Amino acid sequence: MTDGIARRLEVAVELAREAGAIAQGMRATLGPVETKNPIDFCTAADHAVEEMLRARLTTAFGDSMIGEEDGGEDSDSVWVVDPIDGTANYIHGGPRWCISLAYLRAGRVELGVIHQPGEDRLFTARRGHGAFLNGKRLDVSHLSHGAAPLVEVGWSARRSLASYGAFLGRLTEAAYEFRRHGSGALGLADVAAGLNDAYVELHINAWDVLAGLILVQEAGGVTNDFLAGNGLAQGNLVLAATPEIGTSLAAMLGTSLLPRQERRDPAGGGPA
Repeated sequence: MTDGIARRLEVAVELAREAGAIAQGMRATLGPVETKNPIDFCTAADHAVEEMLRARLTTAFGDSMIGEEDGGEDSDSVWVVDPIDGTANYIHGGPRWCISLAYLRAGRVELGVIHQPGEDRLFTARRGHGAFLNGKRLDVSHLSHGAAPLVEVGWSARRSLASYGAFLGRLTEAAYEFRRHGSGALGLADVAAGLNDAYVELHINAWDVLAGLILVQEAGGVTNDFLAGNGLAQGNLVLAATPEIGTSLAAMLGTSLLPRQERRDPAGGGPA
């Protein structure tokens, strides 16, 4: 079983790179852009990448797959995939978009891979084996920068503008800085890399966050229990943070944190 997880990580890295090349190659001719809601879009590249990943993963392992665009069925061995997270950035020609793959066994996230082609960043994490960026071990910030905490706050039309504004107000009262950059997966990856101190979104879907959550956990951060209350199918609030501010953010949001897991050094290093 352990070897099976390791092999899935190897394949996920290969496919994330291939998916990034497909998406980059299709960028010049986007084709029709589907508007799912005022801030959520889909392109032909989203469909092409998801179709490739589904075919390759199911053939390689016999696993099921849930994708953002075409759905899928849950099982005891399932991939949860966002073919392009940050599609608005992708459409507008910016670099802040990525491919996100998470693998779950028996309802627990075992590995995550996030590839940002525009910045040549490949994030990988495997439960109990650490989190890495281009092969270098990651650690959350622990507020070592000495500045005000920096929180990226995603926006979802599934929660009211008033609730979003109220949370921003609480951050401001606590003297926290906040940003929004349009990709939940990369916002979480940046927490793992110590570039943000936290990522929060009042409602987000599983394909946007599962890979990023295991990155944060394996980099020593704290998260809420995103999968609680059928989060896999229905989405949920997400909170991921360096431990020093996790409790205060959880109190602002009215949520609780998962117990911190023991961190173990990997045998060897991370994937290159």
